Amino acid sequence: MKIVDLDGYAANPGDISWEEVEALGEFKLYDFSSEDEIIERAKDAEILLINKINITREIISQLPKLKYIGELATGYNNIDTVAAREKGIIVTNIPAYSTDSVAQSVFAHLLNVANRVDYYANETRRGVWSKQRSFCYWDEPLMELSGKTLGIVGLGNIGAKVAHVGHTLGMDISAFTSKSSSTLPEWVRKTTLNGLFNTSDVISLHCPLTAETNRMINDETLAEMRDGTILINTGRGALIDEDAVLRALESGHLLAYCADVMTEEPPKPDTPLLQHPHAYITPHIAWATVEARQRLMRICADNIRAFIEGNPQNVVN
Repeated sequence: MKIVDLDGYAANPGDISWEEVEALGEFKLYDFSSEDEIIERAKDAEILLINKINITREIISQLPKLKYIGELATGYNNIDTVAAREKGIIVTNIPAYSTDSVAQSVFAHLLNVANRVDYYANETRRGVWSKQRSFCYWDEPLMELSGKTLGIVGLGNIGAKVAHVGHTLGMDISAFTSKSSSTLPEWVRKTTLNGLFNTSDVISLHCPLTAETNRMINDETLAEMRDGTILINTGRGALIDEDAVLRALESGHLLAYCADVMTEEPPKPDTPLLQHPHAYITPHIAWATVEARQRLMRICADNIRAFIEGNPQNVVN
C-alpha cells in the first residue's frame, strides 16, 4: 500500500514517531502541501492522510488509485465524504484522542480568568508585589468557581469531561444536549439553549460546526447572556461571530472570551479580537499535548491496519 500524508507537521512536527504508520506500507510524508501540489503528490496514493487540507469532489475525481482517506483529527468537514462514498473510498477519523487534553485546556483558560494567573504573574515580574506594604497584593477581583453555573453546549466526549471536572470543582452543571435526561448524571440539568444562555455564569462550547451552529453566538444570543459571563470556545472558530463577541467585550457584557480556535487560522495579525485585554486566545493547541498526539498516531495506525485487514473502523462515510 502506498501511503501519503499531505500535511503531517501539525500532528507530528518531529517530536513523536511515525514508526507504526511506516510499518504498514510505502510511506511518503509531506509537512505541508499547497492546493496546487495535492494532485501531483497524491496521484499514486492508495491511502491518503490529511489534517486540514480540503479534499473536494474535484480532487477525489483526479485520484483514481485512492481507496482510503484518513483524517488525522476528529472533525472531517474538510472532506467531501459523499463524493468519497460514491467512489467507494473509505473515510475515517480519529475520535476521542484529545478529550482529556481539551478539557484540561478549558479549565486552564477558566482558572486563568478566575484567578488572574497571567495578570498577577506579570505584575510580580514587574516588581509590583515587592513594593507592597502588605504580604499580599491584588487590584483585580478574584472568583471562586464553586457554586457558579457552568453551561455546556454539546455533551459529547469533551463536553462530558468538562461537565465532570466542573462538577468536581463544585460548579452547577447545565447542558444543552440531544441526550435524554435519563442517560445523564443526576447532577447535570438538561436545558434549552436559551435557558442555558440566561442562567450560566460560564458557557463552554463543545458542539460540531454545522449550518445550524455556524455563528450561533451572535449579537442576539450574546444579549441573552448574563452580564459578566465568561465564554469559552475550544470547538470551532465559526461557532461565534467574532465581531459580536468583540462588541460584548468592549461593552463589558462579557467578562472574558477564552478561545483556542478562530474563524481564520492562523488569524491576520490585525484581527481586532486578538488585541482585546479580556480576550484570551491560544493558537489552536488544546489538542496538541504530546500524550494526545501519541494517541492520535496509534489510532491512525490502527485505522489503517483495520482497513487493510478488511474491517475498517472509525468510518465516517
